[in-house]
Amino acid sequence: MDETKIMLFPTTLVGSYPQPEWLIDRKKLAGRFPPRVRARELWRIPEALLAEAQDDATLLAIKAQEDAGLDIITDGEIRRESYSNRFATALEGVDIDHPGTALDRSGHPNPVPRIVGKIRRKHPVEVEDLLFLKKHTKKSTKITIPGPFTLSQQAQNDYYKSEEEAAMDYAAAVNAEIRDLLAAGADVVQVDEPYMQARPEKARQFGLKALNRALDGIKGVTAVHICFGYAAIIHQRPSGYSFLPELADCQCKQVSIETAQSNLDCAVLARLPGKKIMVGCIDLSDMSVETPQKVAERVRKALKYVKPDDVIVAPDCGMKYLPREIAFAKMKAMVEGARLLRTEAL
Repeated sequence: MDETKIMLFPTTLVGSYPQPEWLIDRKKLAGRFPPRVRARELWRIPEALLAEAQDDATLLAIKAQEDAGLDIITDGEIRRESYSNRFATALEGVDIDHPGTALDRSGHPNPVPRIVGKIRRKHPVEVEDLLFLKKHTKKSTKITIPGPFTLSQQAQNDYYKSEEEAAMDYAAAVNAEIRDLLAAGADVVQVDEPYMQARPEKARQFGLKALNRALDGIKGVTAVHICFGYAAIIHQRPSGYSFLPELADCQCKQVSIETAQSNLDCAVLARLPGKKIMVGCIDLSDMSVETPQKVAERVRKALKYVKPDDVIVAPDCGMKYLPREIAFAKMKAMVEGARLLRTEAL
């Protein structure tokens, strides 16, 4: 059941939760840009035991979310080296053994999948992850998938005539994955499109077209997450989005934004009528834990422009880079902040 329909101010993660130190080398993870090709060297567990270890760590992430009181649970993206590379490297048409290079949103070159043929989804990539999550929680579930525009910007195109052509085939692959995830019982499928903010001109040219192709014919609940990048890696924040009102024309039902670290002017949310807004209200650059009152204060800024029924409470972005104890405390503060807001609304 989709709890976003039956309660005010439901709480959720944007997607990721910190992986345990015994599972992944967190110092190595934090000391590099998010991997776009496979980065097996990050895992501490031998390949033969890795899947079992990832299952165990996923159970810990699910339990942490439930113990904190979250309403919509993710798998914490525990099996992923980054939010996008698990899906990107599973597709036909990319050479991951001989990667290319593309500039990250920070302007630094990063190894990326090299497109050498037509992009196709060979098989479901994340359905087993979702089924594992559903098996171990009775709460509503959400799973995340990288968006087609972002995938096209995190690849070297050695095949297609244009980036737009590549993005549209990525969109077909994402569409097939979303259909399978919803058929398998996901309550929400979130599409991550941070590069729409990083490269707004290209996003206007073909990014929204590709995103709508990825969502074409989808009947279930879909969200789009757009942000300024991980706080651990991108330190300077603009005070406003360069690409956000355009999502009014997106077929998604929810839009996930960050407001805490950027101190966002929430007036822009008035330009997204009909969308539920996932209000990022946890600052992931600050290791001090917000009070519930601070969480509520940040969400109230959005409530000037969005109806209470249309607000979902979340962190700014993925919690992947936070220490686990800080992430858990911030989740609890978020839940308590949402409880304050519910009390005020009654």
